[in-house]
Amino acid sequence: MSTPREPGAPGTDPGASAGSGPAAPPDASFEETPWRRLDPRTLLVHCGWMAAPLGSLALTALATGGRINTEAWITLAAISASFAVLTTLGLIRWARTEFRITVPRRGEGTGGASPTFDVRSGLLTRRLRSVPLHRIRTVDLTATPVHRVLGVTVLRAGTAGSGDGSSELSLEALAVREAERLRTELLAYADAEAIANDPVVARINWRWLRYAPLTFWVIGGVFVAAGGAYRALDGIGIEAWKLGFVQRAFTEFGASALWLTIPAALMVILALGSVGAVVLYVENWWSYCLEWTDSRTLRVRRGLLTTRAVTIERARLRGVVLREPLLLRAGGGALVRAVAGGLGNREENRKRSGLLPPAPRAEALRVAGGTLRSPFPGSAAPAALTPHPRVALRRRRVRGLLFVVLPGTAVLAGLGAAFTPVLLHCAWIYALVTTALSLWLARDAYRNLGHGLDGPYLVARSGTFSRDTVALQRDAIAAWTFSTSPFTRRAGLVTLTAAVAAGEDGYRIPDLPAADAPGFATTAAPGILEEFLVHPGPAPVPGQR
Repeated sequence: MSTPREPGAPGTDPGASAGSGPAAPPDASFEETPWRRLDPRTLLVHCGWMAAPLGSLALTALATGGRINTEAWITLAAISASFAVLTTLGLIRWARTEFRITVPRRGEGTGGASPTFDVRSGLLTRRLRSVPLHRIRTVDLTATPVHRVLGVTVLRAGTAGSGDGSSELSLEALAVREAERLRTELLAYADAEAIANDPVVARINWRWLRYAPLTFWVIGGVFVAAGGAYRALDGIGIEAWKLGFVQRAFTEFGASALWLTIPAALMVILALGSVGAVVLYVENWWSYCLEWTDSRTLRVRRGLLTTRAVTIERARLRGVVLREPLLLRAGGGALVRAVAGGLGNREENRKRSGLLPPAPRAEALRVAGGTLRSPFPGSAAPAALTPHPRVALRRRRVRGLLFVVLPGTAVLAGLGAAFTPVLLHCAWIYALVTTALSLWLARDAYRNLGHGLDGPYLVARSGTFSRDTVALQRDAIAAWTFSTSPFTRRAGLVTLTAAVAAGEDGYRIPDLPAADAPGFATTAAPGILEEFLVHPGPAPVPGQR
């Protein structure tokens, strides 16, 4: 949590605290880093509110042929006065908001001082907020349409324990390049020092609620709730389909224009699903905290009505999974699960292995690194994973066409030939849409394939509806399984599964080249396959038997 430093603390400018008086000289143990200002275009951002009233006046003048009545002149005068006041306040705020990164001097005893991020602001009362860089956990860049037009962005730096946003450091607005450079500079310390030392890995941030609807439950949850209600009514002897209001609703739905009622029904389902997803998110992740209680124990605490505290011993932690479902990935989010033993059967493991709710992908990478006590493998250079052969792309295209496009098209065409020509049009429309969708999903699934070794971890990535990147301790692999089918054998591919006594028990690397799979498995986990490998002997010498 970021707190103002006491006067006289290392790196603090006493003159920046509330009150008046000359500024004291900076601490000699710190570099005299100059203060930096926000971008001058900040003033234009504050004028964005004028677009709506000025646009309204312009439309009024256009509609009346340029004649502006007294009320319009009064409105224009009020806008002018407000503009003058807000612009003056914005100019003062811009002039009195400064920031800098304070770094200890090299080669001198700094008494354990660490680099800090300092923000000095205030109109009447000057305030200095200073936070050690190693406590910064997230740095978000947010740009509204107005910001994007002006080429600026808002930088928000969150610290450990700043889930409620009260201890965030915010700078509005910075030039995009300056903000990106500052973000890199801030996170450079967090990645190296905080991951290893801070016991608190993550706390709930209610800004993450925007990711709640980007899950299965936004649609599936509605049908699950409806099914539960139906079973409850059926259990007490009430047949839901015979209720009067249910029958009337279906009658009116069928009698209305389907091109209006179907989109309306979908919108209602999405709205109900979004509300339900947010409610479930709050109930499941209330008071969420992921922390190392000591050097050997990782604990997850969460829950509103039903509280849950899961403790994972470090010796049983075998890795983590970065999971990115399709909708959540499109929104820039991800979640994190642990690969650990002792969490129960497969169903219990799925309930208890959650380390992070749907959250920004950068936060998910940071939490995964904090869980492993080292940066998440592949996060710095995702392209370092070895791609799979192009034949894997062809297999995914063929499967999509055979199992999605062809059956649906054949059924619709058959029904159309037997009953009504309308279904024939539905058949070719279905074929066109699903072919394009299948080819796009096949391409995405192929791009997501990758595997590699990163120090003590085996890294494997696959999936499109849920892209999963697993970082698995190589010494935790107990066995290998090589799976093939007639089609994969013909294509020269094999699916390699690493068996682990934790998590899902096995983690697949699909569609590896059959010739490379044994060598990769042997390198990843030595001592398992060597006795089964056949090594070619020396080449025979001509003329010898």
